[in-house]
Amino acid sequence: MDEALAIECIDLACEVNNTDHHTQLNSKDRLIVRRGQPFTITLHLQPIAHFHNGAKVNFIAKTGPMPSVDAQTKATFGLGKFISRSCWSATAELMSERTVSLTVCSHPNAPIGVYKLILDQGAGVGLGEFVLLFNPWCKRDSVYLASEAEREEYVLSQDGLIYRGIPKHITELPWTFGQFEPGILDICLKILDENPKYISDAALDCSERRNPIYVTRVLSAMINSDDDKGVLVGNWSGEYEDAVKPTAWKDSCTILRQWSHGGCRRVRYGQCWVFAAVACTVSRALGIPCRVITNFGSAHDSNGDLLRERFYNEFDENISDDSIWNFHVWVESWMTRSDLALGYEGWQASDPTPQHRSDGAFCCGPAPVRAIKEGELTFKYDVPYLFAEVNADVVEYIKLRDGRVFKMGGSTTAVGKFISTKAVGRDEIEDITHNYKYPEGSEEERKVYEKANHHSRLTQTGEEPGLHIKIRVTPDMQIGSDFDAYTEFKNNTIVTKTCRVMFYAQAVSYNGKLGETCGLGEFTEMNLGSTEGGKVTLRLEYADYCKAITQDRMIKLVALVIDVETCEFYRATKTIILDRPEISVNILGMPKVGRNLVADMALQNPLPEPLENCVFTIHGANLTDGKPITHKVGRVGLKEFATAKVEFTPKMPGQRKILIDFASDKLHNIETYENLTIYE
Repeated sequence: MDEALAIECIDLACEVNNTDHHTQLNSKDRLIVRRGQPFTITLHLQPIAHFHNGAKVNFIAKTGPMPSVDAQTKATFGLGKFISRSCWSATAELMSERTVSLTVCSHPNAPIGVYKLILDQGAGVGLGEFVLLFNPWCKRDSVYLASEAEREEYVLSQDGLIYRGIPKHITELPWTFGQFEPGILDICLKILDENPKYISDAALDCSERRNPIYVTRVLSAMINSDDDKGVLVGNWSGEYEDAVKPTAWKDSCTILRQWSHGGCRRVRYGQCWVFAAVACTVSRALGIPCRVITNFGSAHDSNGDLLRERFYNEFDENISDDSIWNFHVWVESWMTRSDLALGYEGWQASDPTPQHRSDGAFCCGPAPVRAIKEGELTFKYDVPYLFAEVNADVVEYIKLRDGRVFKMGGSTTAVGKFISTKAVGRDEIEDITHNYKYPEGSEEERKVYEKANHHSRLTQTGEEPGLHIKIRVTPDMQIGSDFDAYTEFKNNTIVTKTCRVMFYAQAVSYNGKLGETCGLGEFTEMNLGSTEGGKVTLRLEYADYCKAITQDRMIKLVALVIDVETCEFYRATKTIILDRPEISVNILGMPKVGRNLVADMALQNPLPEPLENCVFTIHGANLTDGKPITHKVGRVGLKEFATAKVEFTPKMPGQRKILIDFASDKLHNIETYENLTIYE
């Protein structure tokens, strides 16, 4: 057939195609498909038009401002008898005299983005526009993930849990990723278009979007705003009066919408878990399987030597550049690594928190998790930095005013503890430390350690001679209560020791930054005979610590012991987290689409003083219209209950989480969640 095909109208069958491509939660009115997977549209012909199988009809699919066949941002293809899933292809079937069913399949390595599909006949006839995403369901796609349960968790799940705290007191932060909420996909594509590489060379940038390694690296740089028009500003100062404090965020959509609606002005403020959560949202929206990772005891490498040498002055203030955060959060993305040897595909770590410069920009990764475990520091990208975060050794010194330096101790196990993520399909924590490192002290771990060119090796086996210190606390440490902490020490030598003991408490943030002193014991001197022990008690009172602690509710206990005769220093620390009160929640109503539900909430004030400006907030993907619902309670007296009933209406069926947050002038970071099954 040589004459032009006259088309009266086109049905993109968005609902059917989107359901088949696992994008129906994005939209039922816009075609959103995944690469390497066919989709079918219907052409309704004008009465004068004719079509028969075997007709010579060609098509063009193009994306970006400068489409090019060489750059793979433009594809031309004709009709075939069968669909090929390894290249752009199309087939057609005559459904009636004037109706043609057209099936199109994209190349499994095509760049992601917004495409125009054109019938190539002379001037060309536009058949419609569609968004093409990465496809974890396609074996030929470099983000292919074999497990359906993992695809449900790491691509389709719109909510999850982020872990914070310390290994002995891990807290859950419920988070709404909301990658399918209205408008979020367009904002994620806009982030790609605002990155400096697109601005400097749009054709090359759009071409590179076929590669999830490249896209992940762009996202790592663009989620923070230190070099570009990125999304979030980092702030660890404790001063947030001019904007939103990092702990106030509970979902990614509010942040992304604020960035987009504000003309791409950076959003204030974020910290590591906020950066990671937003990166997870954008990655999942674009089709890259992604999960949030928490590393407890995370080393910040300031000079690249893979060793943390920490210097303290006589007042136990850290005067070194290196720091160890109580926890740090990043993301892992799933993909193959065609640029590396086989065996380094799978989970790739990337860190959007602006700490590390890579190729001149604040970005980090993607680094193969296996390369981190094996100490392959020459592999791309930024493996040495991430290796140090999970596997550095620590040596501690005290530097006196006269310049003398004394070694106080060290540890090979303080860094990289209980590396965790949410379990697949369950609201439970999963320890994935074994993915990043061999067991501490094992032969494999030492070999990796030497391969990575560590500068020292500390061993602590058994009970060595000297003074030994331990810090213990009472079990009841809820915020608002007074409680005791103890430092216990033992003289494990054959001679009597005269010791001076200093025991105190300081407020500390999750990134290790120390605040005000909130508890100080008397300077104690005592004589300890051989194998004798002693104990010093420190009382921590709410009246003292309430003004010092941050919203992390962390307190660092420090015991410093000086051997008077030898001038040797011994030090022990322990970071504690004050327990928070619980929110009780009862969901009232029939959980069906379009039916009103009520969240009935209550929280008892645990503080020995009233709470002001009390507010409950609820939000959840497909539950609260994409934005939080707040209920102001006002003032709540001593030991009184804050209560609220908030209505919300589910919009879509399926498994959902409703996230509940409580905030006031003196209590923050109080959150919980309820799992809901919403029926049609």
